[in-house]
Amino acid sequence: MTVRPPSPARRLLASLAVRRGLVLVLLAVAWEVAARVQNNPIMFPSFLETAAAFHAAVLDGRLLPAVGGSLAVLVEGYLIALAIGVVLVSLAVANSFLRDALQTVAAMLNPLPAIALLPLAMLWFGLGLGSLLFVLVNAVIWPFALAALSGFEAVPETHRLVGRNYGLKGPAYVIRILIPSALPQLISGLRIGWAFAWRTLIAAELVFGVNSGQGGLGWFIFRARNELFTDTVFAGLAAVILIGLLVEAVVFRGLETVTVRRWGMLR
Repeated sequence: MTVRPPSPARRLLASLAVRRGLVLVLLAVAWEVAARVQNNPIMFPSFLETAAAFHAAVLDGRLLPAVGGSLAVLVEGYLIALAIGVVLVSLAVANSFLRDALQTVAAMLNPLPAIALLPLAMLWFGLGLGSLLFVLVNAVIWPFALAALSGFEAVPETHRLVGRNYGLKGPAYVIRILIPSALPQLISGLRIGWAFAWRTLIAAELVFGVNSGQGGLGWFIFRARNELFTDTVFAGLAAVILIGLLVEAVVFRGLETVTVRRWGMLR
């Protein structure tokens, strides 16, 4: 029996990028049709009007500085949270009491929306970078710590025995045995922490814009809303979504491709 090779269309649809691009095109068409039927650009601008506003905001230098400012704060808070999370998880792995303490504190604070801490952060650190970093760190540290701890606890006993047989201890044992074995959960924790941080930052910048008249992408959206430039509001929201898609496709998908998918730990 001869097996026919897949058709060019099927090979094209097998690409994840093509499938996701097709979904985005369908959503854009549905958006354009719905906006034309609704016929009220102040309330619901069309896709083409939003694309024009996005292009204009890039050309006149309003959008890109706002994006750069938000990403700079996000990366700083994200890295601080990861550093603290690694230390906490390392201590929890080594001591059962610290593990219980970490799980208890994480169970208390992880369900708490980070943006709910913003009034307290403003009281403690004032309006500025300190308050943003405080809520960002709280948004990232607990989901990442729980995912990392869960991953370390799920490392198979055979992997642990291999490490012990090679005489690995301390940091070498963690780096060469625990982290590679728990990498799928670690990447999942990084992805969840990134999503929490991104949405928390945009929400915090909206509030800061109310109070101090400055901010990044959130402030860009807030200012456009005040001026009733709804198409620019949608352009800012589109920038938030595009950055999220880009980070997911390039950073996390790329990290999975060169590690856990290559090693056969994830399909």
